[in-house]
Amino acid sequence: MANAMVVKHAEDVLRTVHDSPAGAGAPRSTIDMSWGRCVNQFKLDPSRLYTPMVVDRDRLKERQAQHEELVEIARAEMDSLYEQISGSGYALLLTDASGVILCEKIDPTLKQMFRSAGLTVGADWSEQHEGTNGIGTCIAEARPVTVYRDDHFRVRHIGLSCSGAPIRDSSGQVVAVLDASSADARAPRVSQMHTMALVNISAHLIEKCLFLRRHRHQSILRFHHRPELVNLLHDGALALAEDGTVIAADITAAKLLGVEDRRELIGRPLREILDTGMRELGAMEHALRNAIWQVRDVRHGRRYFASLVRGGRHDDGPAPSPMPARETRTVVEVAAAPAAAGPMTLEDVAGEDPQMLRNIRSAHRIARSQVSILIRGPTGSGKEAFAKALHLASDRAGKAFVAVNCAAIPESLIESELFGYKSGAFTGARKEGMRGKILQADGGTLFLDEIGDMPLLLQTRLLRVLEEREVVPLGSETPITADLRVISASHRNLLDMIQRGTFREDLYYRLNGITLELPSLAQRCDKDRLIRQIIASETSDGRPVAVEIDAFEQLLRYQWPGNIRELRNVIRTALAICEGGLVCLADLPREIRDWTPPAAAAPPALPALPATVVDASAPDAATSNDGTPLEVAERAALLSTIEKHRWNMSSAAQQLGISRNTLYRKIKRHGIPLADFRCNNL
Repeated sequence: MANAMVVKHAEDVLRTVHDSPAGAGAPRSTIDMSWGRCVNQFKLDPSRLYTPMVVDRDRLKERQAQHEELVEIARAEMDSLYEQISGSGYALLLTDASGVILCEKIDPTLKQMFRSAGLTVGADWSEQHEGTNGIGTCIAEARPVTVYRDDHFRVRHIGLSCSGAPIRDSSGQVVAVLDASSADARAPRVSQMHTMALVNISAHLIEKCLFLRRHRHQSILRFHHRPELVNLLHDGALALAEDGTVIAADITAAKLLGVEDRRELIGRPLREILDTGMRELGAMEHALRNAIWQVRDVRHGRRYFASLVRGGRHDDGPAPSPMPARETRTVVEVAAAPAAAGPMTLEDVAGEDPQMLRNIRSAHRIARSQVSILIRGPTGSGKEAFAKALHLASDRAGKAFVAVNCAAIPESLIESELFGYKSGAFTGARKEGMRGKILQADGGTLFLDEIGDMPLLLQTRLLRVLEEREVVPLGSETPITADLRVISASHRNLLDMIQRGTFREDLYYRLNGITLELPSLAQRCDKDRLIRQIIASETSDGRPVAVEIDAFEQLLRYQWPGNIRELRNVIRTALAICEGGLVCLADLPREIRDWTPPAAAAPPALPALPATVVDASAPDAATSNDGTPLEVAERAALLSTIEKHRWNMSSAAQQLGISRNTLYRKIKRHGIPLADFRCNNL
């Protein structure tokens, strides 16, 4: 009987794949497509007993360390969900994005049964290894999936029922799956709808908590059409930079605002989305702490109710400093990057810096067009990485990306490098000739780095190629058609070069369809994230790295004249020479560990206050009437500095040589009513 069941299921699977590849109807289309992948792409046999794939203990610990924050949040929700389904024979499983089970919640009396089915911590339940199942197929489809009994590809699993829901990060990428599986499914298929609904709600809650935790150092605007749902699971959330640029959006925010892809919101000023900005929100926040107020979207005028939680105060406590205090933490731990990490996307390159996010928003809009792009930024700021990510986002992604550094090629060779040459074109030429970089990029993207260093004569030839889309190799008279998109980059000011006659004006306007400005590393707001990202990518043995807090703080403070390239080289060297996987201050180059920031200008003793700010001796400056002359002077200095920096607290704190937390404490101690002063200056 068992053999007959095996044969019948295998025949059903193969018949479906080979005879009706398009599927047998909407209810089973997801399953049919998965079966097709298992047979055609992964070459699996539904009747064969494959050895389960279980990662070793060390690799499992590394994966759990990489997702420590996720696992911590998920465990709490899994405990809650388990109380709702306990006694129904289900196991709750959390996997990473590759399908490896990171943690579980199982009735102790059923553990052996689930282990026999292969549902154990460390097991790989991707489609590649286990065929169609609730975990692997959820990952492949990137949406909630229920795989019931003989929906499974492998005969071994046809007694299972699995309901998996994806958990996404703030960029929308699936980072985990929450799954409820029964190893002895006897209830009818319709009963799985309730389980699937519960799992989906829990996955959504984990995703929301992960979003709030991930962006706890940014201000978060939470909103909904109904005021009673603000600050609860079903509201929308926008993470904001200090200038009001949207850094991240959760999926509910996109739905509430009528946006198909949350990436459409990222990089946009809040004022382009809602009829408010950071100044108005800040004034409202100080005037009505913990209040909910009305806002409207710019496009349709729809009303929402919103609240703002400032960075670091999501638990109504004081805002934490950017780095942990020495008394509570002496090292910063960084998990190694996954071994199979793919090429960097535009989102990876942008990080969380507002200027970079605005750049990728523009880049996404023009990625599939023929608009020429000029990338400006200091040497080492990541111009080539940005260009390559833009190429991968375009419809030319499957074709070549050819980079040419015009400053690195000798002037005598750059012409042959770009345009190629025929056999015998000049002394020393290859016997077979050479296709130049332009023809190598045919159908793809040509990236001309440091275009400002190209000789004038070659600028003329390049302009002709771009206009006529034809190349004439050296030694040839026959033009060759070239279909390419050109992205150029320079750290120079090309307009100044045009004025000096060292760069052709017509070439500039041919290359400059749109200019994207990359900030230097010192100007970026996400240096903490960048440093961690580079440490993770440079870890050679796949194990976590620890960095002493003194060393990490110095990496954050340093101005990085060589930008990201210098940062990567410093980290690579430090990881190579450090002992026991611990990077210390002594492992950094002398110029970095001995570097100190320029002394901040001392605040004036008794500055003249602007008309919009009351004098310290005025009747409504109550807190200063009873203060000492020193307190009066400090209050006046604070007001003057804040006004000078147009209410940018980070800039004001930097000039005063104190942290933002200290600045806010002083403001509170002196009774400075920020809401009133801000309203006067909006």
